[in-house]
Amino acid sequence: MSAPYVLRLLCLCLASFFLVSSIAGLIAASASRAAVRMAETMQPRSAARFLFFVRLLPLALGVGAVLGLCIPSYLWLEPHGTPERVGLICLTLAFLAVASCCLSLIRTGRAMAGSLRCKRSWQLAGRETQLKGGASLALVVKKEAPLLALAGVLRPRMVISDAVLRSLSAEELDVALHHENAHRVSRDNLKRLLLLLAPGPIPFVRGFAFLEQAWAKFSEWAADDEATQGDAHRALSLAGALLRVARMGAGPRLSFLHTSLVAGDHDLSARIDRLLRLDHARPVPFPRT
Repeated sequence: MSAPYVLRLLCLCLASFFLVSSIAGLIAASASRAAVRMAETMQPRSAARFLFFVRLLPLALGVGAVLGLCIPSYLWLEPHGTPERVGLICLTLAFLAVASCCLSLIRTGRAMAGSLRCKRSWQLAGRETQLKGGASLALVVKKEAPLLALAGVLRPRMVISDAVLRSLSAEELDVALHHENAHRVSRDNLKRLLLLLAPGPIPFVRGFAFLEQAWAKFSEWAADDEATQGDAHRALSLAGALLRVARMGAGPRLSFLHTSLVAGDHDLSARIDRLLRLDHARPVPFPRT
């Protein structure tokens, strides 16, 4: 294959990817509130999986269009010796695709760099300990900051501060560790990495912020349910652990690739209220229309 032939193919692939993924992304972003309302009729784990699927669907459709249609049709129908020129629209779409992918890579690189900085500082000020209820060794950090998080993508590990260890009772610590282990089993940190890598519908526009926040909320609810196992006493212990950690003050600034027990105050009251109810309200069926 000649260089112009390959460059035309590359430009066509980028333009096709951006066209398909951006159209699907705009549709998904405009329907994000309806998708969240539909997710509210499901169990938290199913809701989180559904919203994650909706978020990555534009990327999957764009890649599928390139691999399934663009490349085979170009190689089959386009003659090698045809001196065809690439149009301005195709070049513009290809440039937008490159811009979207570069922004996603920059966002991912910043998150990974922040994760590595935290990991180095924690390793210097911590020690590995086998905690009761933990699935593996945890890194105990000698800090007074309220820190209980799951760090790492491929091999995530538990990180906890001495202050949290001293503040939580044995039951509260056990259910809190089970909560973080639920995030480990569902590979939520890997899903966070995929969310960062998936480009938005239009460069410099965050069209999926509402959808990603809803996914994070349902992921926390699902981890709460798996940690408590429907036991009212364990639910009360987890609510107490959340309150104790939240009252310890602002925690360290974590990367997006970290899953923390108390990620923020915006959903804390809803989580505690949900845990304090002995019988979780059953989801209301979504109307068929």
